[in-house]
Amino acid sequence: MNTSDANAGLTGLVTFTFGDNVDLCTKLLHLVRSGRKTATCEALRKFAAGKEHMPVVGRRDVALNWDGTPALLIETTEVTEKRFCDVDESFALAEGEHDDLHGWRRDHQKYFERTGGFDPEMMLVCERFRLVHEF
Repeated sequence: MNTSDANAGLTGLVTFTFGDNVDLCTKLLHLVRSGRKTATCEALRKFAAGKEHMPVVGRRDVALNWDGTPALLIETTEVTEKRFCDVDESFALAEGEHDDLHGWRRDHQKYFERTGGFDPEMMLVCERFRLVHEF
């Protein structure tokens, strides 16, 4: 099946890819499937620049595999904006990648450095979601 066939019927839905590389994308999709990952965040600057669609409570979006094929359908349950330095352990643990806030901060700082720059005061869009469907 090619990408256009796999995306048939998804017209009008917002699509996105977790992470900034194939390994991270694969890992994060696995964490969502396992139920461990129920939250994600991104730098507010990406939404302001029009590079990403701002999440909306109640909207269903399609998380894509790195090759552009649909992987998961998620529904946004909460959206907040907060500074990186204000992210609490509850949210960090809901992202599913770490067992503590320190690990979350370390790895997310590296991610933001790779994807446009890091500042502990930078604003993030923090989203909680639920898994609706696996493709």
